[in-house]
Amino acid sequence: MTRKAPSDLRSARWFAPDDLRSFGHRSRMMQLGYAPEEFMDKPLIGILNTWSEMNSCHAHFRERAKDVKRGIQMAGGFAVELPSLSVDESFTKPTSMLYRNMLAMETEEMIRSHPFDGVVLMGGCDKTTPGLVMGAITAGVPMIYLPAGPMLRGNYRGQHLGSGSDAWKYWDERRAGNISDAEWEGLQGGIARSPGVCMTMGTASTMTAITDAMGLTLPGASSIPAVDSGHQRMSAECGRRIVGMVWEDLTPNRIVTAASVRNAAIVAMATGCSTNAVVHLIAMARRAGVPLTLDDLDALGRVTPLIANVRPSGKDYLMEDFHYAGGLRALMAQISDRLELSCLTVNGQTLGANLEGAKVWNDDVIRPLSNPVYHEGSLAVLRGNLCPDGAVIKPAACDPKFHVHEGPALVFDSYPEMKKAIDDEALEVTPDHVLVLRNAGPLGGPGMPEWGMLPIPKALIKQGHRDMLRISDARMSGTSYGACVLHVAPEAYVGGPLALLKTGDIVRLDLPARRLDMLVDDAELARRHKAWQPPEPRYARGWGWMYSKHVTQADTGCDFDFLQRDFGPAAGEPDIF
Repeated sequence: MTRKAPSDLRSARWFAPDDLRSFGHRSRMMQLGYAPEEFMDKPLIGILNTWSEMNSCHAHFRERAKDVKRGIQMAGGFAVELPSLSVDESFTKPTSMLYRNMLAMETEEMIRSHPFDGVVLMGGCDKTTPGLVMGAITAGVPMIYLPAGPMLRGNYRGQHLGSGSDAWKYWDERRAGNISDAEWEGLQGGIARSPGVCMTMGTASTMTAITDAMGLTLPGASSIPAVDSGHQRMSAECGRRIVGMVWEDLTPNRIVTAASVRNAAIVAMATGCSTNAVVHLIAMARRAGVPLTLDDLDALGRVTPLIANVRPSGKDYLMEDFHYAGGLRALMAQISDRLELSCLTVNGQTLGANLEGAKVWNDDVIRPLSNPVYHEGSLAVLRGNLCPDGAVIKPAACDPKFHVHEGPALVFDSYPEMKKAIDDEALEVTPDHVLVLRNAGPLGGPGMPEWGMLPIPKALIKQGHRDMLRISDARMSGTSYGACVLHVAPEAYVGGPLALLKTGDIVRLDLPARRLDMLVDDAELARRHKAWQPPEPRYARGWGWMYSKHVTQADTGCDFDFLQRDFGPAAGEPDIF
C-alpha cells in the first residue's frame, strides 16, 4: 500500500512553505501553545463534535472527544476539536430535519476551509449522522464516523421501557385515564436514564447502523451502548485509525459506492429500520453519485426478511440486548450471502473480512433467516393517485388488518386543528376512518416534522382501539409504530394530490399491491385542482427562505438542489495567499 509523504499532506499547504502566510499559520499555532514539532509533518485531524448541553443523546461527547484525541496522538497525528451544529430531535423545533442540510453545509465547508488531512465525525442523534456524512462525502477527505451509541434500557417498576415507543403507548393510556400523575412522573424519569440515543431501532440507531453497514464506522461500532467502556475504546480506536486512513489516502469515494449503499439498504430492512431511513439514505447516496430511488428500496424490502427483534418492529428487545446478542456484525453475518462482501471499509479491510468470526449469542434477538420477525423488510413504498411520487409505510409495525383497508377520510390541514379534534370525545369517527394530516411536508411543515403518527382519537382510545390508518406528508419518529403512511409526495403544500382530498372521500390502501388511492374520479380531481390556491410562503428571509427555495421533495431525499452531486462540481482547495 502506498503511503503519503509528509509533504503530500493537505495541511502542508498551510504550514510547509517558507513564506509569510505559512509563517502566520505556524505563529498562530504557537500562539495556541503548540510547539512546531507537535504539528509539523503530522496528519492534522479535525474532530467535528456535535456535543451541546441541549442534546442529551450526545451528553458524553465531551469525554469521548478526549478519547479520540488520545488515539490520534498515539498514532502520531495532531488533533483539533471543533464544535459542530448540534441538531437534536428532542428540543430543536419545529424539527431538526429543517437543519440537517445546514449541518451538511457546515461540515463540508469546515473541512474544506481548514487544514484537515482527515476528520472524525461525532454524531448519533437522528439528523446528525446524515448531515455529517453528507457534508464529509462531498468534502472528500478521509473520514471516520463515531456513533454516539444507544442509551441504557429504560426501566420503571421492573419493566424495560423503550424511549419514544413506550412514550406513545403510555400517552394513549394516560389519555384514556388509566395512568395516575405519580405513575406518569415515574415513567418520565425511567424511560431515558443515561446518555446516548434512543435505545429502540429508531432513526438514530437506524442511521448509525446504515453508516456502519456502508463501511464508514469501525466494524460493529454502531450498537455499542453509550456508557459501556467499549465505547471509550472504540472512540480511541477511531482516533488511531483516522491517522492511518490519511497516510493511506482512504477517502470516502473509495468506500461509498453503489455496492456499499445497497449493503446499507439491505441491512436497514433487516434491522426493522425507521421510515426516516428513506430520506436520509437517498440523500447520502446521491452525495456520492449513487442514484438510489424509492423503487430500489421497495424492491430490496420485498425480499429482505426482518431479523432484528428490536422495538418498535420487534416485540421484546432493545438496542442494549441487540449489542450483547452480537450486534450489527452478527446480523450482517446472518445475511452475508445477500451482501457484497468485497466492499472496502474504513479499517482498510473488506466487509467480508470484518464479518469473520461474528456470532449470534441470542437467536431470539437476532433471528435466523428461518425464523424472521417479519417475512419482508421494514419498509414498503406505495404509489397511487394520492402519492404519485411515492409514500412509505412500515408494515411490520402496524396491525396486519390495515394492510388492506378502505375507509372515509377525516382530513386536517394543520397539527393544531388535528390535535383539538382528536381530543374531542364528540368527534364523529370510527375505527374505519382514515386520519389525514397534510401541509406538514418539507415545505409545509416546514421541515417535514415528525407529526405523521397522528394520535388515536380519545373516543376510540376509550373504546379500546390502539391503531387505525393514518396518512400524512410528514415524517414520524423512528421510535413510533402503527398503520401510518408517511412522506406522501408531492406534498400538499405544493399542490400534490393530498391537497385535493376532502373529508368523506374514500381512501383505499392495498399494501400487497403497493397502492394508495382516493376513490375520486379524475374529472372531479381536475376540478378541485383548478380551484386550489397555493398557501402563503412560510418565510420571507433567512435560513427558512433559503431552505424553501432549494429543498427537494421527500422521494429525492430533501437535500438542497444545489448541493446534489449532479448540480455541479464541488469547489477545489481554498486559495492560500
